[in-house]
Amino acid sequence: MHLIERQDFDTLFKALEGDGYTVIGPTYRDGSIILDQVSSSSQLPRGWTDVQEAASYDTVSTGRETLFEFVVGPNSWKRWLFPPRLRLFAAKKEGKRFDVEAPDESSDGKYAFLGVRSCELHAIAIQDKIFMQGEYADSHYRARREKSLLIAVNCLTPSGTCFCASMETGPRALGGFDLALTEVYEEGRHVFLVETGSARGEEILGKTVHREADEADSALVDRLMGEAARKMYRAMDTTNLQELLNKNFDHPHWDNVARRCLSCANCTLVCPTCFCSTVEDVTDLTGGRAERWRRWDSCFTSDFTKVAGGNVRMSARSRYRQWLTHKLANWIDQFGTRGCVGCGRCITWCPVGIDLTVEVEAFRK
Repeated sequence: MHLIERQDFDTLFKALEGDGYTVIGPTYRDGSIILDQVSSSSQLPRGWTDVQEAASYDTVSTGRETLFEFVVGPNSWKRWLFPPRLRLFAAKKEGKRFDVEAPDESSDGKYAFLGVRSCELHAIAIQDKIFMQGEYADSHYRARREKSLLIAVNCLTPSGTCFCASMETGPRALGGFDLALTEVYEEGRHVFLVETGSARGEEILGKTVHREADEADSALVDRLMGEAARKMYRAMDTTNLQELLNKNFDHPHWDNVARRCLSCANCTLVCPTCFCSTVEDVTDLTGGRAERWRRWDSCFTSDFTKVAGGNVRMSARSRYRQWLTHKLANWIDQFGTRGCVGCGRCITWCPVGIDLTVEVEAFRK
């Protein structure tokens, strides 16, 4: 384990910039902690934390100089790996034929993601399975993902909607990162304890001002992460979860959820693993140029399952049931893992506060 002093933290930014990375990290803007391009520690949410509960999000000042004393915000890293809108190709009319312009995948950004939480590392790993494995790999995702660098930050203060500990996806980052940081701010000491997870991570660390940590620091990280897990009061019992949901496909409790669900799709848009999309073809007014775009969609939208002869899922009941059972049960059949990492975003950003941990418990009862 290594140690970077607070006054030397910006050497990490210089190392990343020197290697050609665009750093995407947390920043405070308009009352929220969001992800955006950052170039120094001065742009990080210093002294800000988030307070989250079902259908509730707020930020408050901590009065401390911490840089990462928050959990997750409304957007996730999939915005850069799986963009909300992506032009697949364009075609320009030349006489009686069309010349096709394919996207230049080499122009996709070389990103360093700073501040990735453990739950989000698991989310990225899940999307890697979806987009990079099997016969139909997504070349756009692959081009971005293979060039990305993941710098995790361990969670020390879970929010009210976090339940990653029960999903075995956090709060400590155990793998899938290039570098993992633990911010220590106590007793007049402000340092970042660093673990390396790849050769690229070691190379970047070697270009920063750092030193070796001692055994006491390693023990401190263990203690802090144990405390963080105990602070998490929300949980999901995953025992026989796939069987539980499949056996209750026609349970009347789905009607109880449907009466509250707005089918607004907030839960799928903030989710770091949801991957539904649609394709649109558009032309200019002259008809001389056509473009095909991929954009995010959701299983909650009315047209998502529209086929010849009608819509497969017309009701809010059927849409919510599809989302929850796919996320927690059928995803396992497709990809060998659940599609939920316990980040709690869907609970926070649901306008009516529907809590999937509560709904699962209702079926158990």
